Amino acid sequence: MRRGRRIGVDVGDARIGVASCDPDGLLATPVETVRAGRGDRARIAEIAAEYEVIEVVVGLPRSLNGREGPAAAKVRAFAQDVAKLVAPVPVRLVDERMTTVTATHGLRASGVRSKKGRSVVDQAAAVVILQSALETERVSGTTPGECVEVVV
Repeated sequence: MRRGRRIGVDVGDARIGVASCDPDGLLATPVETVRAGRGDRARIAEIAAEYEVIEVVVGLPRSLNGREGPAAAKVRAFAQDVAKLVAPVPVRLVDERMTTVTATHGLRASGVRSKKGRSVVDQAAAVVILQSALETERVSGTTPGECVEVVV
């Protein structure tokens, strides 16, 4: 397991959830929810710099059968933009199927109701994405997902 902080990013149409982990890569925790739109990519880059990350992990939405649709294309473009801003820090795309569902169930189980939960569900989904990537690396010994190549 590589040592160093990482951030996890759950990209949505309205909000972008961000999570980080400790330098040992043991535990992912929520950071903030960024409003999607103007300045969102710059804010993700600021968070990456602030946390001095070794990697940015972005959830890639796929359908249950593994296919990529329009949402995945948007996330790929978003990740490409972020990769340009944070280079040479790598940006990786990891499968995020069911993370929002998992995050929502976890919040409900802890007593957070849907109205209040909307403001934190994106952060919780980012936590699930990052924690899954950390566990994948810990078990397999390889970096999770696919690296986003910076295209100039």
